[in-house]
Amino acid sequence: MSIPSIATHKPVVSCKCAAYLDWLQMLSGACLIMFMWAHLCLVSSVIIGPGVMNAIAEFFEVTKMVHFGGPVIFMVFLLHFVLAARKIPFTSKQQGVMLANAKRMHHQDTWLWVVQAVTAMIILIMGAIHMWVVLSDLPITAQKSAARIQNGLWMLFYLVLLPMVELHVGIGFYRIMIKWGIIDSKGRFGFKKKENMLTAIMIGIGVITLLRFWFLAIK
Repeated sequence: MSIPSIATHKPVVSCKCAAYLDWLQMLSGACLIMFMWAHLCLVSSVIIGPGVMNAIAEFFEVTKMVHFGGPVIFMVFLLHFVLAARKIPFTSKQQGVMLANAKRMHHQDTWLWVVQAVTAMIILIMGAIHMWVVLSDLPITAQKSAARIQNGLWMLFYLVLLPMVELHVGIGFYRIMIKWGIIDSKGRFGFKKKENMLTAIMIGIGVITLLRFWFLAIK
């Protein structure tokens, strides 16, 4: 069998676009991870008392950070999804191949990517609804949040959205640390356990926060 010489072929021009897009996806994801953790901590201040949450919300309102930051976060949110969508299978055929490969490989990190892809689709819809509802009814107050959660199916809505977000964020944080070499193969297992614990803690704080809103007296 003859082996063709590469000298007879035109050299393939390497494109760095994919690498730049991966970097941009990582940076936008890291920004959203920090925002979601900060957002949960700020909203959970209602556990201490509605006055504490209202004071924090008023600070963001007076400084106009909520008016500027809200649309910026939404744009970063959409940008991150568009970048990540390059690798998400949308057709049933692609999804079948993805699941078949995941089953054949028997690798936990592959299934983590599958979970992240599924949660991304859910977050795209539910997260956009949440941001629209909140940003179209400023200023943010504990009483408004409590009134929304105590009416209709909003409590169920957030009980679904909360674990989807925290799972996606937790897995994303883990994959960033592994993919970009911050955590090596030796420290992968221990880091994964810590990340799972952090995700469970965040979900627990979120559930307690929702219950606080559920039982909060609305004036």
